[in-house]
Amino acid sequence: MNASRFIELTFKRLIPAPFTLAVLLTLFTMLIAFFFTGEQHTSSAINILKYWQNGMWDPALLVFAIQMMLILVLGHVLVLSTPVAALTKRLTNLVNGNTSAVVVVSVSTMLVAFFNWGLGLIFGAIMARKVGEASSERGFPINYPLIGAAGYVGLMVWHGGISGSAPLKAAENGHIKSLFSSSGSQASMLQLPDSIPTDTTIFSSWNLILFGILLILIPLVLFVVAKFTETKTVAIKSDAIRKETGIISGAEKLDHSKWLSKIFGVLLLVAFLASYYADLLKGNLTPNMLNFLMLGLCILLHKSFTSFLNAVNEAIPGAAAILIQFPLYFGIMGIMRETGLVNDIAGFFSSIATQASLPVYTFISAGLVNIFVPSGGGQWAVQGPIVLESATKLGVPLNKAIMAFAYGDQITNMLQPFWALPLLAITKLKAREILPYTLILMAVGIIVYVTGLLII
Repeated sequence: MNASRFIELTFKRLIPAPFTLAVLLTLFTMLIAFFFTGEQHTSSAINILKYWQNGMWDPALLVFAIQMMLILVLGHVLVLSTPVAALTKRLTNLVNGNTSAVVVVSVSTMLVAFFNWGLGLIFGAIMARKVGEASSERGFPINYPLIGAAGYVGLMVWHGGISGSAPLKAAENGHIKSLFSSSGSQASMLQLPDSIPTDTTIFSSWNLILFGILLILIPLVLFVVAKFTETKTVAIKSDAIRKETGIISGAEKLDHSKWLSKIFGVLLLVAFLASYYADLLKGNLTPNMLNFLMLGLCILLHKSFTSFLNAVNEAIPGAAAILIQFPLYFGIMGIMRETGLVNDIAGFFSSIATQASLPVYTFISAGLVNIFVPSGGGQWAVQGPIVLESATKLGVPLNKAIMAFAYGDQITNMLQPFWALPLLAITKLKAREILPYTLILMAVGIIVYVTGLLII
């Protein structure tokens, strides 16, 4: 038995399903919060349960959950349209084996995710699935879990990209000081700028260089791993939209009308451009914008409303895991925020840091917190003030501290399967099947990011 097979079997024995993992993380967070945070009256068992419950049903977070589900469903519906299916077909035609598959999937996924994390999330999943379908149709062997891991690598570069939560929020006028409004740390607020432009974070030369290194190194590592892993021809059926049969009459003709769907699709896209033209020029693509754009494209590119709704029926089951697991992680976030556990973790690393080591410790703490709070924006709102205050005290450039946080937050996505749920739903893979390979990629990413933070 070769090493890769041994690792894969070990993970299958030890790693539970993502839902079970979310439950175990919940229980672990409760215990840590009870024994190690705050005064006993604020971290009592009853209060922790209240924080958990409040976090699970936080209205703002539930809106976020719906946004993520729509990204998954609409992205899947878009790929089921004839024009996009033809495009992915042309991309998969470049694949003729295991090694070419991991290179094509990983490079294209990282490029898309650097532009927008939501698009990268769904694009990588669809590309992995299409490669599996190509393997079935053309009979070439692949390591399907490895292809799935290649389709997930966009989540290890997204926060340093154009849609990165922390650098984008820091670029907003007044956001940095607003982080400290609730803490009352006036001394820290006086030392902070009004904003930090993205040309010093996302579009800085050193961030683009690190991304360029990973864009070469990750496919290379996957290529080598693909050379030494077992392969087989997989049996995956192509997604097919159910076709309506029978006589179409009366009002049903509107459901099947090509022109009505095209008019409505164009109307949606015109409304999108009218509403978000200025944001598009800035390269800012929010979840609402992405969903609005994809809805318009879905309606426009499907032949009729009937075709669109049939595609929705095909895509909806893939969102089931997200629907039930999001509240569990929101509950964990509620516990960590209200008991101060996030502050304790970040504060510990800040307390032992020096000017040279703070970016690395920020990277580590952000990665650790991300395992429990896999939401870049939510984590920044809680951990951001500690990152900025520590950087100010030790004389570390704020743009460097922000990107250190972003790198840490994104890298442990390769360990935390939360954001892999859409990919798992679409590819029909299990988390334990892709984790052996994503952990290898996480190790490569850690080396690149830590080295970059020390050299910058």
